[in-house]
Amino acid sequence: MNTIEEMCGRAKAAYQILRSLSGKCRAQALDRMAGKVLARREAIFAANAADLAAAPELTPAFRKRLQITDKVFDYIVDRLREAAALPDPVGRVLEGRTMPSGLQVRKVSVPMGVVAIIYEARPNVTTDAAAVALKSGNAVILKGGSESLRTNRVLAEAMREAAAEAGLPADCVQLVERTDHGAVAELLKQEQFIDLIIPRGGKGLIKAVSEGTRIPVLKHYDGICHQYIAEDADTEMAVKVVVNSKCQRVEVCNALETLLVDSKSAARILPAVAAALREKGVELRGCPETRAVLGEDCAEATEEDWRTEYLAPILSIRIVHGIEEAMEHIARYGSGHTDGIITSSLALAERFTACVDSASVLVNASTRLSGGGDYGMGAVVGISTGKLHARGPVGPAELCSSKWIAVGDGTLRA
Repeated sequence: MNTIEEMCGRAKAAYQILRSLSGKCRAQALDRMAGKVLARREAIFAANAADLAAAPELTPAFRKRLQITDKVFDYIVDRLREAAALPDPVGRVLEGRTMPSGLQVRKVSVPMGVVAIIYEARPNVTTDAAAVALKSGNAVILKGGSESLRTNRVLAEAMREAAAEAGLPADCVQLVERTDHGAVAELLKQEQFIDLIIPRGGKGLIKAVSEGTRIPVLKHYDGICHQYIAEDADTEMAVKVVVNSKCQRVEVCNALETLLVDSKSAARILPAVAAALREKGVELRGCPETRAVLGEDCAEATEEDWRTEYLAPILSIRIVHGIEEAMEHIARYGSGHTDGIITSSLALAERFTACVDSASVLVNASTRLSGGGDYGMGAVVGISTGKLHARGPVGPAELCSSKWIAVGDGTLRA
């Protein structure tokens, strides 16, 4: 078995070749990858079934993230094709000018280099990550969880074969197959080869990666997402948006975790929202004012509930007195991921979007929309909740850096 250091060295060498290839070549490779994955459908489903059978102790939510269904498989293939069809993010002129000296200066986008992505259950991250990295001219090292190794291995093999057939170095996509904790620790030491690390998973994983390396880390922390129902919100819209935000997929990072309801609309809207959520099997936990409206079917919310990313059919509810109190709650307890407002007032919407400091702020829309596909970005490798380099969905353009190019005619500094 190759060592982690050897893998990283090959990735760096692959990047040196990859960076000189055209966007058309990279797009053809991604399109070919979609075809290879499609051709290996049976092998991928068989490997995924073996992964699921090998881990019967997994929680239902974790098993759902691990399982490849027909819908997930179609998503994997579609995302590879969508990435192939996106505009090339490399070589874009970001700004430029001609100076009085005659020096022509421009800033252009360039690949990041070698990107390592450390993630947990979802096998679709394997293909999403490779698609985003290759579209932006980067080599990628993938370290998935041990529970999805069989599935990831088949997907990675298909993508490596497609890359080689399209003229890319096969080592532009590599999968770390070691399942011991030491593999991640070794990966975090490869600063001479790796330019960026992206961890995708729980807070513990992200914290461990951030504290264990000197390589830059693009962080994706908790998704403690809020919806604020303003005093003038439409009841029917509020019910639909809240239910979709919470129930469309409870186990993902942009699912709704805390509902804030204005005191002036609570008696009118909250019972209808609560009834729709209970019908979907959602457990409700509320503040005293919320319980006064909803009764005993709503459990008492604790301080910890406001700080919790449930990733489960549980929702905390608080009645607030105006938009300022709603935004104060979000500022105190939110994770900077996704927060929304339901309102008919342009003034309230503008106040909320200007003042809520999150990667995505939505008006009259489900929190589940905050992602690459629904933002027209195609595949993404996560949602950055930090503020440096990239924020929000991280697609091909966000995995580019930049460099300055200056052209003179014997130009000297005076």
